[in-house]
Amino acid sequence: MSETVIQVRDLSKRYRLGVIGGRRLVDDINSSMARLLGRQDPLAKVDLLPGADKQKAARSDEMWALQNVSFDVEKGAVIGIIGRNGAGKSTLLKILSRVTAPTTGEVRVKGRIASLLEVGTGFHPELTGRENVFLNGAIYGMTKAEIRDRFDEIVEFSGFEKYIDTPVKRYSSGMWVRLAFAVAAHLDPEILIVDEVLAVGDAAFQERCLGKMEKVAGDGRTVLLVSHNMSTIQQICKECIMLKNGSIHKVGAPGSVVSEYLSETRVATNVDLTQWQDRTGNGFAKLSRMAFLNADGEEAGIFPIGTTICFDLETTYNRELIDPLFEVIIHDPAGEPLMHLRSEHDGLRIGKVNGRTSVRARVDNVGLYPGRYFVSARIAAGGRNVDFPRLCGSFQVTPSPGRHGDLRLNPKWGKYHLDSTWTRGDQ
Repeated sequence: MSETVIQVRDLSKRYRLGVIGGRRLVDDINSSMARLLGRQDPLAKVDLLPGADKQKAARSDEMWALQNVSFDVEKGAVIGIIGRNGAGKSTLLKILSRVTAPTTGEVRVKGRIASLLEVGTGFHPELTGRENVFLNGAIYGMTKAEIRDRFDEIVEFSGFEKYIDTPVKRYSSGMWVRLAFAVAAHLDPEILIVDEVLAVGDAAFQERCLGKMEKVAGDGRTVLLVSHNMSTIQQICKECIMLKNGSIHKVGAPGSVVSEYLSETRVATNVDLTQWQDRTGNGFAKLSRMAFLNADGEEAGIFPIGTTICFDLETTYNRELIDPLFEVIIHDPAGEPLMHLRSEHDGLRIGKVNGRTSVRARVDNVGLYPGRYFVSARIAAGGRNVDFPRLCGSFQVTPSPGRHGDLRLNPKWGKYHLDSTWTRGDQ
């Protein structure tokens, strides 16, 4: 019989924007006393027009990060939590990790929790990596002897033998994450909670982290993972929860939930990437726009033969890129990568890039069945990711008139079709 280790019932979290910490201390005290006495906040913003509903106006500073969230997690489950920015994912994990308290509802947890919520959580910048391992372990409730027994394994996993006695204030953000994850994953928690912070690490370390989380789950422990990487969610999670506007929108198998999540991404014709959050890279340059153009040079959200993908980018901090590589990854409706296009395959040498520039890639036959697909884009230079916005756009494939329009293409036989020319041997 399965054992429930996390039980969440009618969980809600309210934030009062600007009520505490944004004014003088005496103002904060007056506001707090008014609430305790059941009176209206004397400093609340209200509409002064005649007949205004002052109570409604006073509540305008409230923001519900979570509303009436309920679910159970069984022992050994690997749960993915997805949703747009602001959906309430991080707030939920902070409540489960006891970093913050709910406004209403209750959470019951059975077992020790190790959580990795933000870069450097629990680290002291003036202490060395070695000292922070012991500090973090103590925060998780481990004894000094227990930490010492696992210390060599933690350091080996992080790959920081050379820097373990260096103050962590000299570490990069990626190094902070590597050491923090190594500590959290090796102190035998019954429940491991990981937020999107793994996106900071390099690709090789991310693969190592995924392998470790799969091993933790295989040992019968429980994993809760927040990620914008849909491939990761589908790779290691057995169940997925989709949050929308602070409430549970859907719970089910990862493939089904991810498909619905991605279906909300609009068909792209001209995508502004300047504010796109789900991206990694060293930031030496940023993709600012992606657009699809048809054979006539007009914007189009469909992808027939003769489509051109356009990218605008700009280097940052007066950086100069030497022969950067451009790549487009095309994903299926579930977010799984299907194929990619690389500038180097066409022999294109970009040369030096400093400032703004644009790159175009023409696709004469994408070979995909009619339907909707998603796009990730990547810039790399010197063997390192520069900018990698994931699943940042989508497009629609339509049958090509006069070529595939009258064919019955059946997706059950594969992900995409290949054009071919056939002849009879006896003719």
